[in-house]
Amino acid sequence: MSHVHTSDIEYHHDGTRYVGHLAMPDGDDPVPGVLVCHEGPGIDDHARTTAVRLADLGFAAFALDYHGDGERLEFAHVRERLAPLRESAERTRAIGGAGLQVLLDHPRVDRSRVAAIGFCFGGTMALELARGGHDLRAVVGFHSGLATSRPEDASRISGSVLVCIGADDGMIPPEQRAAFEAEMRAGGVDWRMNLYGGAVHSFTNPDAGALGVPGIAYHELTASRAWRAMIDLFDEVMPR
Repeated sequence: MSHVHTSDIEYHHDGTRYVGHLAMPDGDDPVPGVLVCHEGPGIDDHARTTAVRLADLGFAAFALDYHGDGERLEFAHVRERLAPLRESAERTRAIGGAGLQVLLDHPRVDRSRVAAIGFCFGGTMALELARGGHDLRAVVGFHSGLATSRPEDASRISGSVLVCIGADDGMIPPEQRAAFEAEMRAGGVDWRMNLYGGAVHSFTNPDAGALGVPGIAYHELTASRAWRAMIDLFDEVMPR
């Protein structure tokens, strides 16, 4: 196992202070970069651990913060906080873009090999970055919201898209999946959608069950399968 270097990175956008988490593999050589976008409640150990796992595989990984000050929200307040972002693809892209820029500014990141991944609304943010025309080789959403206020922008997606969705996720119903499929097809995107039987929302997060919310639960087998699907895509479009 290679050694991974981690640090918290403070950055600013539109008058707000954000605190993300950077994980870098050993060495001085250029490496591909991956932006990690956290779940709705805020940056957490799940996002940070994901960045470290990626760095251990040879990627530079930056877990952004899209609430500000590294804040973690009570679950009851998540929907209210996310509402302005859900309503404005432009705002979501701007905040995500500020985090992406931190990754791109790192001297070891090969800007020709960059991906964005995300969990829950973080997956939505990763998808919006691609719709916004950012040069991303791959975008991966795990139990990610698929809806957008600007589906016509799918034509601006230049990289490959993978979304990994629990077949029993009530937050991402079949109608939303069908609309996403139509959007990707209309945009001429290289896309794939993996559906996992028996999995609900937040299936990648080992701490999901602690919320005690029906329909939100960790599913270890699905988490493992979805991770392998992501790595397979990375190996295809931006080999290390």
